Amino acid sequence: MTTISYLFLTPKLPILPIHKIPPSNLKILSCLSLKQSTDQTVTSQDNAVSVENLRVVFAAGGTGGHIYPAVAIADELKLAKPKSRILFLGTPNSMESAAITSAGYDFEPIPAVRLGRPILLSPQNLFLPYRLFKSTIQSLAKLRAFDPHVVVGTGGYVSFPTCLAAAIRGVKLVIQEQNSVPGLANWVISHLSDVVFVAFNSTVDCFPKGKCVVSGNPVRLSSKKAVSKASARLRFFPRSETVGDEEAKVVLVLGGSLGANAVNIAVLNLYYQMLMESEKVFVIWQTGVQAFNEMESLVKNHPRLHLTPFMHSMDLAYLAADLVISRAGAMTCYEILAHGKPSILIPSPNVAEGHQFKNASLMADLADARVISEDELDSTTLKNAIEELLGNEKKMADMSERALKAAKPNASAEIVQHILSLVDLPTSKKQL
Repeated sequence: MTTISYLFLTPKLPILPIHKIPPSNLKILSCLSLKQSTDQTVTSQDNAVSVENLRVVFAAGGTGGHIYPAVAIADELKLAKPKSRILFLGTPNSMESAAITSAGYDFEPIPAVRLGRPILLSPQNLFLPYRLFKSTIQSLAKLRAFDPHVVVGTGGYVSFPTCLAAAIRGVKLVIQEQNSVPGLANWVISHLSDVVFVAFNSTVDCFPKGKCVVSGNPVRLSSKKAVSKASARLRFFPRSETVGDEEAKVVLVLGGSLGANAVNIAVLNLYYQMLMESEKVFVIWQTGVQAFNEMESLVKNHPRLHLTPFMHSMDLAYLAADLVISRAGAMTCYEILAHGKPSILIPSPNVAEGHQFKNASLMADLADARVISEDELDSTTLKNAIEELLGNEKKMADMSERALKAAKPNASAEIVQHILSLVDLPTSKKQL
């Protein structure tokens, strides 16, 4: 594929005014950020944080693509500093409230601030200032009570007010951007943050100069456990005697955590024919929670088909798979890279700011992923793409090799080391 001009993908965002500060008032806190010293700022080494008793707040929510990177970083922090205290802030009765508590971390709710689309025409945004003020005030209260040394924002509606509250309190702030091109909220918050962790080199130009660290996307620790491919396959097809054979091919279909209707319909119309035509093909199909009942009622049972609403063992599914069919969410794309899997990506046209199209284009460039737009998606197009790849071992091997080269499997550890280095510097908190 022709090399993509990533600057073309950079959002046309306004440049915030930068006020000149006399050189004598600048104090270097790290190679990544500058803070203005004032008479009220305490900068003595006596105030340096003991990282052994680190307190960290994570702000993440909305989708798994925002939640699981935060969990991955938190897991790595706990490994590095077992005495660390970690608190997650998110929306009540949400995906994050369930996922975070099941991961073993403390969770407290704050109201989310949803931005209506289109921004200028949505009546929902008439009350945006009030909702933002309310959520920021509650975030300030949570931060005052927990008194964190650092706040980590990984995106989602809930992340913006929490990160804004951290900047107001003078708490050290880092954000982690999963997408190849940032959304408006992370772009705004980046001007207030100390460090911005990004997944791709091309993303650096989208943020203020000197703040970015290209770390890759954090992958959950469970995704890095050493399990054999044969063992992983048997978890999904325990009664099969042939799934462990070298000739067997496992296709992993990811319909998203909630469900991707267009992907599910296309797979529904091809899976049975594909399974009947080849005894070597197996299908693991995550329909999404909302679509599962409908798909289950329409699908014919087959010993080489594993149908599930949600994948609780995603790491094993990746290990078992030879080919992944998926939307182009940022974390899914990065997990595909980390596991070195050939992929067919169908970017969602319904995601704000065209993130999935940009992610898919980058995946095509980095790992030669096959991209099918939703407009051209049907069962015939998808079946032809699957058969073309499964029938070309050399092509699959090349895609896998390119994916692994593009991945940064130690992203979580690198981010944690930067956070610990940042926190170990003198603090400059405002008492609000």
